[in-house]
Amino acid sequence: MDSLHWARSASSEKSKNQILFLYIRQGLLGAVRFSDWGPRTTARFISLGEIKRMAEQKLGNPAVVGLAGFGLTTMVLQFHNVGWMPSIGPVVWLGLMFGGTAQLIAGLQEMKTGNNFGYCAFTSYGAFWIALCFMLLGNKYDLFKAGTEDVGYFLVAWTLFTAILWVGSLRIHGAMAFTFTTLLIGFILLDLAHFGYPGLTVVAGYELMVCALAAWYMMARIILNEIYGKELLPAFKPWVS
Repeated sequence: MDSLHWARSASSEKSKNQILFLYIRQGLLGAVRFSDWGPRTTARFISLGEIKRMAEQKLGNPAVVGLAGFGLTTMVLQFHNVGWMPSIGPVVWLGLMFGGTAQLIAGLQEMKTGNNFGYCAFTSYGAFWIALCFMLLGNKYDLFKAGTEDVGYFLVAWTLFTAILWVGSLRIHGAMAFTFTTLLIGFILLDLAHFGYPGLTVVAGYELMVCALAAWYMMARIILNEIYGKELLPAFKPWVS
């Protein structure tokens, strides 16, 4: 004997018209979704096998894009900070596109994975790069100009924010803890550089290159371990258990 059960989703105004029937026939479970309940109701039967395939569908890890954008843009900025690259131009364009927009999108995709740490970190630092680049453009064209100390306070706020994520990173794994430790130290050095110790900009530049390489290490770990099907690059133990 067939058994028919139904459940109405009421999570939003739109979903109130979505009715899902769970259909059991001869021991097999299926689902029929009725959209826009009314005279012209449409239905689709979803087999249990299809439900399983949908659940097992493999998706890419957005962290690889977030780490790539963060690491590359951070690295190029340090080329400028240590004096190797005279122009700030490449930093602005990379910051808007790769370190900013791409990283922000990766962060929004982390939301779907349930990873609050990645969601917060990638989205926030993506926004950081976009804001920093617009600040540089504003200074160039005399629009809402920010002085040295203004930028300093901007960096101080991001230092405090980074300290919160640093505490969380200590419980994830060693590679994450190292990356956020070097990032936090780099922010502190840049803070001091904007409040009377400009020589520390170069020190921060070299230190943040290490941070960028650490971010790329985590990116490479995700990609290469999956390709080779084994633990080529370890994450190392969390610093705090």
